[in-house]
Amino acid sequence: MKTHTQEQWIEKLQQEYQQIVQWRRHMHAHPELSFQEKNTAIFIAETLRSFGYEVRTNVGGNGILADLQGAHPGPAIAFRADFDALPIEEENDVLYKSTNPGVMHACGHDGHTSTLLGVAKVLAKQQHELKGKLRFIFQHAEEQLPGGAIAMIEDGALEGIDEVYGAHLASYMPLGQLSVSSGPSMAAVDSFSIVVQGKGGHGAKPHQTVDAIVVGSQLVTSLQHIVARHINPLHSAVVTVGVFKAGSAFNVIADKAIIEGTVRSFDPEVRKQLERDIRDMIHGITLAEHATYTLDYVNGYPALVNPPKQAEEVRTAFTKQFGAEALFGSDASMGAEDFAYYLQHRPGNFFNVGSQNEHEDTAFPHHHPRFDIDERSLLIAAQAFLAIAADKLLSE
Repeated sequence: MKTHTQEQWIEKLQQEYQQIVQWRRHMHAHPELSFQEKNTAIFIAETLRSFGYEVRTNVGGNGILADLQGAHPGPAIAFRADFDALPIEEENDVLYKSTNPGVMHACGHDGHTSTLLGVAKVLAKQQHELKGKLRFIFQHAEEQLPGGAIAMIEDGALEGIDEVYGAHLASYMPLGQLSVSSGPSMAAVDSFSIVVQGKGGHGAKPHQTVDAIVVGSQLVTSLQHIVARHINPLHSAVVTVGVFKAGSAFNVIADKAIIEGTVRSFDPEVRKQLERDIRDMIHGITLAEHATYTLDYVNGYPALVNPPKQAEEVRTAFTKQFGAEALFGSDASMGAEDFAYYLQHRPGNFFNVGSQNEHEDTAFPHHHPRFDIDERSLLIAAQAFLAIAADKLLSE
């Protein structure tokens, strides 16, 4: 059951709904790429200052911190939102369409930030009711390695913080549903780029060449055997080749092939095995085919692991706020998130909020040029944060 104070918070939040939508649409119309979010950071900082917060800017780059100190002793928790966009040309025909060609908020980060701004405004004058401290973390550069989380943590984003929480809008989930997972919840993400160097020549004289397309084709096929035949079937893993470039003419044997892909896993030992097997396979096949190669293998974000204790606490808080029927299934995802770094340093939870309604416009997947949300999901996400704040910080 919600407390009286929590009900008052929700009433204030509902009064701010149109403002939250306006913030979201402003950011959607003015997206900025990872590590380039100067104007967005200024907008966030100025908005927080208008609520009365002291704001720390340029945290680990373009990151922003603002603290709300309660009047009573208690825990220190943090809420995080990200605010970078993607290099995608928007195809939506909406009034708030991106005005920055080739850049789009196609993953909901504009919604994450506007949601947290709404929470910050609702709680700005509630210090007398709170025990402990609430820190608002507005993070840049979630979409691009090495990500903004590492630099913000190194610059003190979690200093003095006991727990950290974050939310992600989800277009695959219906509006009104929330997903809270426990344990490994999002995958570690690595990438590889292979350049196979063969020996080009005339298509009629293959014996005088080392065909980079043939070698590359063997690699693409053999890489799929790693998960199927090397990894314990009880463990999850993905090896996907997304790029294969080679050749310039129908009668010319290519001397070079470029292969790029992604590797996903949950278990650290499986992650190490995948990299080791990929390296061995590339070496063995190119050696057997008399080709050479270069390999750029990049270890990206680690697996996101939600501690069971905080997951259960969040489920309980959401059940009180929304009812048990609002909790959606919580299957793990092979997607990746640099919120994982926060959870390596502090316990907490990263949860999902449904943003899809009955219309097709809200059902496009993340990173799609038609991605959009039902903006009522912003209110639900904000209520979810307020439920956690009430559970952790209310003095009554």
